[in-house]
Amino acid sequence: MEDLELARSLRSLRRRAGLSQSDLAELLGYLRKGDISKHERGAITPSLLVAFSYEVIFHVPASELFPGIYKTVERRLEERLLQIEQELHQSSAKGRKAHSTARRLEWLGSRHDWEITPLGK
Repeated sequence: MEDLELARSLRSLRRRAGLSQSDLAELLGYLRKGDISKHERGAITPSLLVAFSYEVIFHVPASELFPGIYKTVERRLEERLLQIEQELHQSSAKGRKAHSTARRLEWLGSRHDWEITPLGK
């Protein structure tokens, strides 16, 4: 379902901008407009470079343009971070390793209060 929403979103943004698939292909450095069609249909996932290019062109964050991909990455990383946090809590590190473990646990605990903001702003 999210792939379909993505396709509608990209197509809608392109059309609102008055761009054809050929125009967008040229902007992105593609030789064929078929690549744009594949992105709009959700048939292929664009590279990170292309995702950032869409962000620049349409002024919409890549995480919003590709919410399904973003949520999948977020879920997997949050699961892994939780696993690491649990392992660190169970560790019995001593000396310098204890300091490193404490620093990582502090960082993991503070992540939940963060608001993600673009670098340099």
